[in-house]
Amino acid sequence: MRSSLKLAAVAMAGALALAACSSSSTASPSGSAAAPGGSTSASPSKSSIKVGMAYDIGGRGDKSFNDSAAAGLDKAGTDFGITKNELSAVPNETEAQREARLTLLATGGYNPVIAIGFNYADAVKAVSVKFPKTNFAIIDDSSNLQPNVANLVFAANQSSYLAGVLAASATKTGTVGFIGGVNVKLLQSFQVGFDAGAKATKPGIKVIDQYLTQPPDFTGFNAPDKGQTVAKGMFDQGADIVYAAAGGSGLGVFKAAKAAGKLAIGVDSDQYLSASPDLQPVILSSALKRVDSAVYAFIKSCVNGAPLTGVQKFDLTNDGVGYATSNPAIGPYQAAIDAAAAGIKAGTITVPDVQ
Repeated sequence: MRSSLKLAAVAMAGALALAACSSSSTASPSGSAAAPGGSTSASPSKSSIKVGMAYDIGGRGDKSFNDSAAAGLDKAGTDFGITKNELSAVPNETEAQREARLTLLATGGYNPVIAIGFNYADAVKAVSVKFPKTNFAIIDDSSNLQPNVANLVFAANQSSYLAGVLAASATKTGTVGFIGGVNVKLLQSFQVGFDAGAKATKPGIKVIDQYLTQPPDFTGFNAPDKGQTVAKGMFDQGADIVYAAAGGSGLGVFKAAKAAGKLAIGVDSDQYLSASPDLQPVILSSALKRVDSAVYAFIKSCVNGAPLTGVQKFDLTNDGVGYATSNPAIGPYQAAIDAAAAGIKAGTITVPDVQ
């Protein structure tokens, strides 16, 4: 996951002409966002599609956001026999570096090109115009509505609301915490959802909200040491459950929970499954954002010759978000969480979001 741009350029210098994924149509994600691992109707024979993946900070191996995207890419590789090339962002990189990364993939014949994270918004806007026959997708951004761009967005406030219901149901101290990686609008959506779910479940509950870094410093998504320090401070203030929406920094939150004898809630992927055995008991659940499903659905649409374009929203109604049940300790709280999820789907519960 740590490939440098220089090495990527060498690897792609001899690439063949653009793969056949240049037609464009708009489709709904409903029904097409099946979780990777499920059955597909596509042939597993070798595909001519070459997929370029540009990860956010932390890259493959962050055990969170990027790894969820990687799971979708890997599933598509198994099902469709695609060729893939993966490049990663570096901390505090420039806009020019992000544009260069996408340009390397596009000029190397990778089509589609998938950008993981809102940090790529301006880069996708600039590069997609230069390569109108290349299909692009971006996770967590809907600002660029170019005809060759799919905007894969998630109702993270909904899954965070469920995390809030869980935290409020399980707390014994009446105090819980939220840690966001970087104080940006997207993460504020996680916060307001979590806060609302906790307060609706247990009126009077105390919720401590804190972010690890402020933009333009985006290292908060991959700073386990900061996550551990902030989480320790919350546990010292009486919190007994902390929700970590902070990418790779969540590892530090889990370590702090273990040291304090408290609990944590992960984010994006089922972090219980990727955690070391000593940390698994403290990860009560994870608020799922099915980046894997979105990536897989987009690649599948390209393989089928009808690439998704425009805003594609993944929420509770199409299983684009949810919560993890791998830790058996969540059992006593599932009825309350499921009732909240049903209310959101039915429209009887309105989850606030950041406007």
